[in-house]
Formats: sequence, C-alpha cells, structure tokens
Amino acid sequence: MATADTPLLELRGVSKAFGAVQALYRVDFEVRHGEVMALVGDNGAGKTTLIKSVAGIYPFDEGEVRFDGEPVDIHGPRDAAKLGIEVVYQDLALADNLDVVANMFLGRERTRTGLVLDESSMERSARETLDSLSVTTLRSVRQAVAGLSGGQRQAVAVAKSVMWESKLVILDEPTAALGVAQTRQVLDLVRRLAEHDLGVVIISHNLHDVFEAADRITVLRLGQRVAQLRRSETTQQEVVHAITAGTLDHIPGMEDAEVAEA
Repeated sequence: MATADTPLLELRGVSKAFGAVQALYRVDFEVRHGEVMALVGDNGAGKTTLIKSVAGIYPFDEGEVRFDGEPVDIHGPRDAAKLGIEVVYQDLALADNLDVVANMFLGRERTRTGLVLDESSMERSARETLDSLSVTTLRSVRQAVAGLSGGQRQAVAVAKSVMWESKLVILDEPTAALGVAQTRQVLDLVRRLAEHDLGVVIISHNLHDVFEAADRITVLRLGQRVAQLRRSETTQQEVVHAITAGTLDHIPGMEDAEVAEA
C-alpha cells in the first residue's frame, strides 16, 4: 500500500543489454511525488536507455518496476501512458505547420457529433493547461508552432505532456540550445510541475541547470548507478567526480576476460 514516503516510480535492480553491450546493470532509481530528480552521466552512461525503458520502448531484461507502490509491467508506450508517464524528448515531437492547440491534442483530438472537431473545447483546455503552468509568453494558442522560440516550443511540449492526467513527466535535455532567458523560463516551468505534485525527471548535461532545478541527483556511469545525492548537500565538483570516477560494482567485460584467462 502506498504511503506518503512511497516513491512514485521505483526501479529495483533493472538491467538492459543490447547483444554484448550491457547498457544498464542492476540499477536502482526512484522519483517521488512533487520532486525533481536529475539524471546525469556522461555519454554512454545509460540515461537514454533508462528513460526509454520506463517509457515502454525497451523492456528491462531483469529487475522490478513499481509505480505508486505497486509492481507494474510496462510492455509498451501505451502501458506507460496509462500509468501517467509522459516523456518529452529532445526533439519535442511537435508539428511545425500546426498551431499550439492542434499540437497539444495531436492524436487525441476531441470531436462532436458527426466527427467534427470540437475546436472550442480543445482551445479552452489548452489555455487552461498553459495558464495553470504560468506560461505567459505565448501571444496566442492559435499561432503556428513554427513561429515560436525554443523556450516557447519547450513550454508547449511540456504542457502537452501534463494534459492527460500525468503523474510523472520525464524531460530529456529540456534546456539544450536555449538562450539564457529561455532557459530560465524552462527551469521555472520544471519547478512548477513539481509544485503541482508531479514527479519530474530531468536529464541534462548542464550541471548549472541541474543545481537550479533538481531536488536530488542520480548519477549513472557505464550503465550503473554510482551516486544518489541531495542537491542541497552536494557540489558540482562532487557530481563531476561521480560522473567521471564513480565506483562501479561491476566492471563491464571483466567476466569475459576472466573466462578467457581460465
């Protein structure tokens, strides 16, 4: 039974291999309601594999997944969506030729009698969602996404992800290629998601942004969790050390080398 201390998402000893490549090895990971958990690590650390497995794109080879305290099986993106897990990937998956409303309801359009799109209802819901997240930089929800700035596009993608009774939002490099002002807007938006009691996972290479937005930080190195730190109790130097030299429980390829020597 879930309690106030029960993680929203909890992974216990999850592993994933692609042929001979061990992308994840017995990783523990969690995020709580109302928390921003940063997931950091060098290229090849396993961050993308972890979030894509949570999103149902790759099945874990072993380990347990619990959501709101209950064991769950995620066999595909539909299973993840039913649980309330939404992922905003770095490419945002927005259609430039459509307006904000059409993008937020893409694939989930509301209709009235005769399969006519219920434009007024969708526009109202889009405005309400953006207002609830204090997104004030959009001139109109009817403007084409192609004309939006990077920060505005990120805001639309995030708002789209929280419209569907989401409980956990995963953001992949949300501030990549953004200017200073746009980065500030996105980081403020990340904090507002947590204030709405959502669990938030932010994947980022930018430690300054991580320390601005995160409550806790999980560090992956070569597919293993080497640290879980409270942002208020650590430094960027400690995080960098964990990323580059964190202690591994399992040395990739070591068993093969021992077998060959034997």
